[in-house]
Amino acid sequence: MLKEKLSNYNIILASGSPRRQQFFKDLDIPFTIQLKEVDEVYPTALKGAEITDYLANLKAQPFDSLHDTDLLITSDTIVWLQDEALGKPKDAIEAFNMLRKLSGTQHEVMTSISIKNPKFQIITNDTTVVYFKELTDEEIKYYIKTCKPFDKAGAYGIQEWIGFIGIDRLEGSYFNVMGLPVHKLYKELMKL
Repeated sequence: MLKEKLSNYNIILASGSPRRQQFFKDLDIPFTIQLKEVDEVYPTALKGAEITDYLANLKAQPFDSLHDTDLLITSDTIVWLQDEALGKPKDAIEAFNMLRKLSGTQHEVMTSISIKNPKFQIITNDTTVVYFKELTDEEIKYYIKTCKPFDKAGAYGIQEWIGFIGIDRLEGSYFNVMGLPVHKLYKELMKL
């Protein structure tokens, strides 16, 4: 359905995330992957989804020679806990500290999507509330050792072991926590 709707566009996904790439395949959207290096730094005054909106837009900026038939899609995800953004951990120690902070709490996962063409840009976002059980140090260490969550905001993947045993409940989209609010992407693409 979406494939026919987008048949006049060349879809460019600017993401190295295997999860985001799989979502596009599962939606039956033909796409190419183009990556451009961006220093993911944002103004410290930004809060919550303002950060992901800013970063999704920042990731789109290096693509300055798009054609009218191009649709560039960029995205960014953060974990928002007690007025602090948790990005991707640099190492096992940082991952452990992030998961220790998340243990026994509720936090928000925010993902923004930018859909850009030379004539327009749409930025939308979604928020999911995630409730973690109290995790033991052994559970956290086991997860980090076996899953190496260094490419994931907040140092965890909901679709991995820690999600199976550690998440009590969600309010919002499961797929948003995986890194792409697929329902919002579909809605915006169907409007084109």
